[in-house]
Amino acid sequence: MAETFRLTLAQLNATVGALSANAEKAFAAWQEGKRAGAQMVALPEMFLTGYQTQDLVLKPAFVRDAMAEMEALAARIVDGPALGIGGPWWDESGHYNAYWILQEGRVAARLLKHHLPHDDVFDEMRLFDSGPISGPYRVGPLVIGSPVCEDAWHPDVAETLAETGAEILMVPNGSPYRREKRDLRLNVTVARVVETGLPLVYLNMLGGQDDQLFDGASFVLNPHGELAVQFAPFEEVIDHVDFERGAQGWRARPGRCDPQPDAWEQDYHAMVLGLRDYLGKSGFRKVVLGLSGGVDSALVAVIAADAVGPQNVHCVMLPSHFTSQGSLDDAADAAHRLGARLDTVSIEESRHAVEGALAHLMAGTAPDVTEENIQSRLRGVMLMAISNKTGAMLLTTGNKSEVAVGYCTIYGDMAGGYNPLKDLYKTRVFETCRWRNANHRGWMMGPAGEVVPPQIISKPPSAELRENQKDQDSLPPYEVLDAILERLVEGDQSVAEIVAAGFEHATVKRIEQLLYISEWKRFQSAPGPRLTTRAFWLDRRYPMVNRWRDGS
Repeated sequence: MAETFRLTLAQLNATVGALSANAEKAFAAWQEGKRAGAQMVALPEMFLTGYQTQDLVLKPAFVRDAMAEMEALAARIVDGPALGIGGPWWDESGHYNAYWILQEGRVAARLLKHHLPHDDVFDEMRLFDSGPISGPYRVGPLVIGSPVCEDAWHPDVAETLAETGAEILMVPNGSPYRREKRDLRLNVTVARVVETGLPLVYLNMLGGQDDQLFDGASFVLNPHGELAVQFAPFEEVIDHVDFERGAQGWRARPGRCDPQPDAWEQDYHAMVLGLRDYLGKSGFRKVVLGLSGGVDSALVAVIAADAVGPQNVHCVMLPSHFTSQGSLDDAADAAHRLGARLDTVSIEESRHAVEGALAHLMAGTAPDVTEENIQSRLRGVMLMAISNKTGAMLLTTGNKSEVAVGYCTIYGDMAGGYNPLKDLYKTRVFETCRWRNANHRGWMMGPAGEVVPPQIISKPPSAELRENQKDQDSLPPYEVLDAILERLVEGDQSVAEIVAAGFEHATVKRIEQLLYISEWKRFQSAPGPRLTTRAFWLDRRYPMVNRWRDGS
C-alpha cells in the first residue's frame, strides 16, 4: 500500500486582536482534522493575531500576549496532528512574522518570514525583521517546507527548501483580494512548482479587516502546475488534502474543486463580506443610510441587506424642496423590494433655519454651492443623530468616481463609518446593480430578484441640491470620467498619454485638477473595501498639499 499523508487546510476568518477567540478557532479546526485522521492541520499567516495588525504588532504588550497565547495553544496540541499557525515571534535577535509548528504539546519549529513586502498595501519592513531562510520540518513521513506568503513570490526560499530536503511546499498566506488576483497567484506559484518539482499548497487568509479583504481561494498544485484542489473564495472552508508517495515523490490526490466566480461576483462578494466583517468585528449589528432614490444609495442598501439582513437596515429619505416626487417614489420602491425599514425626515425647515441664521453674513451674495452643501450637511447631521440614538452604523454612499473628483460634501454625504462603494467607479455601480438583479447566492441575506428598481438604474444621476440639477452639469459623462480616472489613478498615465488615447485635453486637465485638489477630502473619508490595485488610502498615497500639475 502506498504511503499517504492527510493535511487539513483551514481557510478561516480571524479577527485582529482577538487572540483567545482566534486560538479557539484554530483549536476547533485542529480537532476537526484529528477526527478526520489528519497528520497536520494548517492555518494561514498571522492567524493568531489576525492580519494585518499594522503598528499593533510593534507594541510589546500585544506581542507578549500573542506569544503567551501561542504557548498555551501549543500545550493543548497533544495526541493528534501537528498544527501550523501564523503569529509574531520576538527574541533577542529580532521581531519576526513567524509560522509556528505545534506538536506533542510544544513548539516544534518556527519558520521566519524572509522577504518582507513593502509595496501595495504592505509596509512590513517597518514592522518586522527579515528572518533567515528557515529549513524544512518533518511531520510524520513527510518533510515540509513553508515559505511564508511573500517568500513564495521569490525563487530563492523555495529553491533552498527543495535543496535541503522539502518534499512539498505548504505556503501560509495573508494575501489581500483585488480584482483578478487569482491569475497572478497561479502564475507565481506555478513558477515555484516548475522550478522545484514539488507540490505546493497555497493556504490563504479569509475575511475583512478595515479596507482590506482576504478572499481565501486556497489551492493545491502538483508538479507541472496541475491543479489538484481549489477552495471557494470568500467562504470559510475546512477540508482535507490527501498526499500519496509514488515513484516520482509525493503528489496530491484530486480533491475538492470549487467553482471560481467571475470578477463581478467576486467584487460584489468582497463588498458584502467587507461590510459584514467591519460591522461584526467592530460590534455593530445594524446600519442606517440615507436612501435618496439614486443608484448609489440603492446599491449600498442592497449590499447592507445582503451583509446583515434587511431587518437590520434602516433607510432614511431626507427630502428638501428640490427633491422630486420621482426620487421619493423610487426610494420607497427600493426599500419595499428589500423589505427594509424606510423613514422620511424633511430637512426643509432646518434648511430655512440655517440659511436664515446666516442671512446677515451672506447678504448680497447669489446662491451657489454654499447653499447646496448646507442641505448635504443637514442630512449628515440627521443621519448621525439617528446613528447615535439607535446604535446603527451610518453608511456613506459615494462611489469612487465621486470620491476621486471631490463630487461629495465633507461632513455631509461623506459622513459615515464605512463606504461599501469607495473603490467602485460609477459605471461599475450601474453594472453591479444589473448583476445583482439577475443573480442571487446563498451567502446573500437579502431577497432574490430585481432588488434595485430598474428606473433607478436608467435615470440620469442627480444630487438634487438645486432645480433640475444633473451630475453631467458639473462632470463629463461617467463613461468618459471613469475612463480618464482609470488612466490617471490605476494607470498613472500622463496627460499626454490620455489625450493620445482620444480624450479632450481640457477635460483631462480639469479631471486631473479635481483629483489632486480633493486629496484632503479623501484623507478624511470613511474606509471601504479594496477592489482594485489603486484603492484610495494605502494603495495611493498622495500629499494633500501639492502644487505640481502635469504640463503635458
